[in-house]
Amino acid sequence: MEFTAKQLADFLQGAVDGNPDVKVSNFSRIEEGTGGTLTFLANPKYEHYIYTTRASIVLVNTDFVPSEPLKVTLVRVKNAYQSLAQLMELVGKSTARKTGIAPTAIIPESAQVGKDCFIGPYAVIGENVTIGDNCMVHPHVCIGDNVTIGDNCILYPHVTIYADCIIGKNGICHAGSVIGADGFGFARDPEINVYNKIPQLGNVIIEDDVEIGANTTIDRAVMGSTIVRKGVKLDNLIMIAHNVEVGENTVMASQVGVSGSVKIGKNCMFGGQAGMSGHIRIEDNVSIGPQAGIIGDVKEGSKVLGAPAIDSRAYMRSSAVFNRLPDMYRTLGRLEKEIEKIKEIINNLTSLC
Repeated sequence: MEFTAKQLADFLQGAVDGNPDVKVSNFSRIEEGTGGTLTFLANPKYEHYIYTTRASIVLVNTDFVPSEPLKVTLVRVKNAYQSLAQLMELVGKSTARKTGIAPTAIIPESAQVGKDCFIGPYAVIGENVTIGDNCMVHPHVCIGDNVTIGDNCILYPHVTIYADCIIGKNGICHAGSVIGADGFGFARDPEINVYNKIPQLGNVIIEDDVEIGANTTIDRAVMGSTIVRKGVKLDNLIMIAHNVEVGENTVMASQVGVSGSVKIGKNCMFGGQAGMSGHIRIEDNVSIGPQAGIIGDVKEGSKVLGAPAIDSRAYMRSSAVFNRLPDMYRTLGRLEKEIEKIKEIINNLTSLC
């Protein structure tokens, strides 16, 4: 697809600063821009690239003020990053999508597959499965018995969905993700020192508009359901344990680990490799930094860092002291010696009296 700067500005409700007739047909990173491509500038750290990029059009925020002359055409919008996402979504929707059922797919008579779906080669669908309209089930996907999948879902290769799980509309499961594996539940018999498996009899419910990253796992509940609420976005390599509930529009970066029965509120943000102890509650609008260790409840609106995690401002103040600890330790040792000398002098004076 090819667009002029004016067409882009009209679509994004922005304004052209430069040649309105310049055309682009692809996207590029600002530092690697080439002629005929569109790029963007949202982070001030990358501003220096805008003066040397060879891209033809750059999306910028409305308030951007260049400090040097520019060779490119700008399209000024309220939010450059969000506008880029709109354009990429537009291009993605224009790409022809596959439909039809591959002859090597295994689909029992009891399964129901909606209209305009694609079922790829060697996909395996269990008994009594229901798949909505316009879904894409890529090669080697395995869907267990009694699973329900809503409209417009995409399951990429090697996704595995265990029996009885439910996925809402507009869901995306990236390659290798596993929905509904057994939770890590064992009861120790102290007499013979053996761990006996606790049957995991629940399921996983994933609501509408959820995206699950590659090789992310969401365990089924012991009883009831592990629940991922509407609009949640999970990165690659995330672990969600049994009976967890993740609130609406919460986002998690790669390698986050959530222990069993944790309750997470709405609109929370988790940095990479953050970990949570079991049976705690994280309220709405919480921000948890990367590699944070959460061992207790976190109140609404909190921002925490560190392991064990504390208030982010307190952590930053503490971290400023870390590098000084060796010097402080040496100073403390010197002061202790001086105090001992003073004590000795005082004792000598006391004995003379």
